[in-house]
Amino acid sequence: MDDFEKKVTITDAMDKEEMDIEQANNNSSKTLQLLRTFLDIQQRRAQAYAKLKRGFSEYMVSGGELAYQQLCTEITSEFNDCSKQILEIESLFLNPDFCRVDLAQLLRAVQTQEKQKLHLTATIQLLKKAGRPSERLVSHENCKFREPMEHECVHVQEITEAAGTEEAEADAEYDNALKEAIRGVQDAVTAINEHLEEVRYEIAALEAE
Repeated sequence: MDDFEKKVTITDAMDKEEMDIEQANNNSSKTLQLLRTFLDIQQRRAQAYAKLKRGFSEYMVSGGELAYQQLCTEITSEFNDCSKQILEIESLFLNPDFCRVDLAQLLRAVQTQEKQKLHLTATIQLLKKAGRPSERLVSHENCKFREPMEHECVHVQEITEAAGTEEAEADAEYDNALKEAIRGVQDAVTAINEHLEEVRYEIAALEAE
């Protein structure tokens, strides 16, 4: 091999190495951008939860069913949009151009916990809307009215020890269901925060490169 061929071979090798470095830097930059986008989406989710919480508190005070249902529809649409965007990012990380299965799995873990958190949040609100069995308001629509201000109430019954025990058991079951749902939300939030911390570590590492 003469000197010219050696120079061409060395130059080709250097060009390939430079291209590989450039590609790696480009992928790191794109990965960084995608992870930042993911955190932005999570912030949207947090804002949606805050809005849902405020709306539910207002509903419990005012009883405005229509406004609450409209809010639930709006929040559901927002959560669906967030999930769709995160699934797209997850799919990109699985692409051979990125080949970051670890990050795809991290985003999938967050999605799983977010789904659980939303389900349990809905459960909590349904339970609170219904109220404890012993404190629920009685509807008199099935009662017989003799006079405008007087009626035979079908709910009047003899207070017995058995009835009291049954009501206490219903209340205990309600309390346990509510506590379990609240604990489940707290566990999901803890898991999500841990995963988000991992994402922030990854962002810091990529920024340091």
